[in-house]
Amino acid sequence: MEYVGRVPAPPLDRFIDDIYCLTGVPRHRLMNVPPMPSAHLFLHLGGPVRLWDSDRSVAPAVFTEGWFMGVWTRRFLFEYPAHVRLVGVHFKPWGMSPFVDMPAAELCNRWAPVDAVWQRSGDRIRNRVGDVASAAETLRVLEEELRSRLVEAPARGLDLVQHTGRRLETSHGTIPVGSLAEAAGVSGNHLASLFKAHVGVTPKRVARIYRFARLIVGVDALRPVDWSQLAQTAGYFDHAHFSREFKDFTGHTPTEYLARQRRFATERRGPQDFGPMPAD
Repeated sequence: MEYVGRVPAPPLDRFIDDIYCLTGVPRHRLMNVPPMPSAHLFLHLGGPVRLWDSDRSVAPAVFTEGWFMGVWTRRFLFEYPAHVRLVGVHFKPWGMSPFVDMPAAELCNRWAPVDAVWQRSGDRIRNRVGDVASAAETLRVLEEELRSRLVEAPARGLDLVQHTGRRLETSHGTIPVGSLAEAAGVSGNHLASLFKAHVGVTPKRVARIYRFARLIVGVDALRPVDWSQLAQTAGYFDHAHFSREFKDFTGHTPTEYLARQRRFATERRGPQDFGPMPAD
């Protein structure tokens, strides 16, 4: 598949990591996706997409058009159609807040159709991006739509969440949350409540996801992997805790994960392959 993406122009780049088009025939249709530090908007112009939550009590979902997904704190399975044409947005963990008028907690580990979030606009947006031929023009249309949706005045506490979140991002989750609250001049409970309002989870949870993302992206399956060193670099100093979290986030032990990575290591083609792993 071909991945064409870019960082949008300011001020959207404060809230969005990239906007992208993903097209083509997938080598593997079923992907195992660990928690990653982002929320998502997907506009699907191809066949239906299926998603299975690792929480077995949650019913599988089938997406045929567009949908929002908040920050996920657990893994899920994602099945591409036979031919992919997907337009998407990778929001920063706090980045969806100024674009949608609903509590972030309602989208944490959940999904919602575009029309449920942006009233009666799903078909219009899909038609706009579906009628243009080039990826560059598609991304221009998507960026224009996002710019029109960005609220001018940030909601209460978003600036503090953004500042703190950026520090978690640049430190890969290694700065103690207590230090961040102290530096901001607020209590830990107050900072946690602001994160729940704008991210859907606490800053400690965001730190855990950033830390794990750094570790998982740092795995080079074509070279010997020193898990102890990799874990310590990412900020894990308790091996038992690292092993439990790794299994929770990927469904595999580090040894099992590396063996699967080595089966597919030479197939990586773009950003969509960092984190997710073929499950078929």
